[in-house]
Amino acid sequence: MMKVAAFIPARLDSRRFPGKLLKDLGGKPVIIRTWQSATQTGLFDEIYIVTDSPEIAGVCEEEGAKVLISRKNHFTGTDRIAEFAGKTLADIIINIQGDEPFIRKEPLEKIIEEFSRDNDKKIDIISLMQPIETEEEFLSPDNVKVVVDKDNFAMYFSRSPIPYHRDISFSKAWKHIGIYAFRKNILEKIATLPHTDLEKLEKLENLRFLQYGLRIKMLPVKSGFIGIDTPEDLKKARKMYNHARNKA
Repeated sequence: MMKVAAFIPARLDSRRFPGKLLKDLGGKPVIIRTWQSATQTGLFDEIYIVTDSPEIAGVCEEEGAKVLISRKNHFTGTDRIAEFAGKTLADIIINIQGDEPFIRKEPLEKIIEEFSRDNDKKIDIISLMQPIETEEEFLSPDNVKVVVDKDNFAMYFSRSPIPYHRDISFSKAWKHIGIYAFRKNILEKIATLPHTDLEKLEKLENLRFLQYGLRIKMLPVKSGFIGIDTPEDLKKARKMYNHARNKA
């Protein structure tokens, strides 16, 4: 039976919002809410928080989370979790961003089911995409766009508005959701790959995967993902969390 692990990379010094993972969200730090959400799905044989921060490690261990202490000099979250790919018995490793406290079971289950059907192992990596609803979202460099082929394999990712709407007004595009699922051997391979110029240019690790010929299957999901990248995002997350708690 296929074993699945969740690795949650957690860096304290975010460029846009330093210390965000330790900010309060309903009485617990954001990183703990993310870990709790992953745990509550019941999908994983192992869950680890991977961090280079003693502060984050201490908070997580107090809550009972398993923590792996990584090197500090990692370029991306994928590189951070790849350091430990060889230490798990899992066949599939899912990278859940530490600032995604509202991650739901359904899209993760969808990822696992897609891998289980891929008997010929044509898929190296699976990630998610959701429809972009407004032109403002489309134009924002904070939203990573993805273009896919007819089988929903990624062709390119960019912070720029792609595809360019030359003759018509904005109609449809896909926003990338930064959750990655890797076959274990692929994550181990990624750990050995030099960073590419495109990756450095756009600050998008997925471009390295594409440039080295890895196949990324994109699964469409409904809107509703909330990552915490700015103080404004945290305010929205607190409102959403309080609303859900009051409703319960």
